[in-house]
Amino acid sequence: MRISPVAYRYAKSLLDLALEQGKLNEVQADMALVAKTCDGSEDLRVVLKSPVVRPDQKQKVVSQTFGSKVDKVSASFLDVVVRKGRAAMVPQVAKAFEELYLAHEHILICKVTSAVPLTAEEREKASAIAQARFPGNTIRIQESVDPSIIGGGIIQVGDLQWDSSVKNKLHVIKRTLAENPYVAKI
Repeated sequence: MRISPVAYRYAKSLLDLALEQGKLNEVQADMALVAKTCDGSEDLRVVLKSPVVRPDQKQKVVSQTFGSKVDKVSASFLDVVVRKGRAAMVPQVAKAFEELYLAHEHILICKVTSAVPLTAEEREKASAIAQARFPGNTIRIQESVDPSIIGGGIIQVGDLQWDSSVKNKLHVIKRTLAENPYVAKI
């Protein structure tokens, strides 16, 4: 999902408000809940995007869905977003907030893909690789298992990717052999 600049502006406002109120961690947990709920509920996304559903009904749905589960700061913010006619952007704002929160706290997500689940030692090694490249940041490991890579692993932090998978190595060998420089000349 592409996050719009407007969603980033709303998320930045919420980040500033959370910092001002001293409730950054609570608001971050709330926005993670909002993002997860929106991702998991097609019905909620449809209601938020629908031009047929009146704004007051959207406000009621958001209030009933999140009102008692989130901090007062988050609940008030969601209320403002819906009141301003931006209900369809609630999932985007929640994701944009997560990105801004991670940047503010100097936390980097290190995505590790392997053919089998990682051991504690492999997790530490992946974290060390990312830490060496990005000193001064906290590294969070996000693991995924993909048997199609056969072996090895893929580490991705932001725009950088280290691919030491067997699948990639086989692809490189295949490409090298296809560029056969030893063709006999007549």
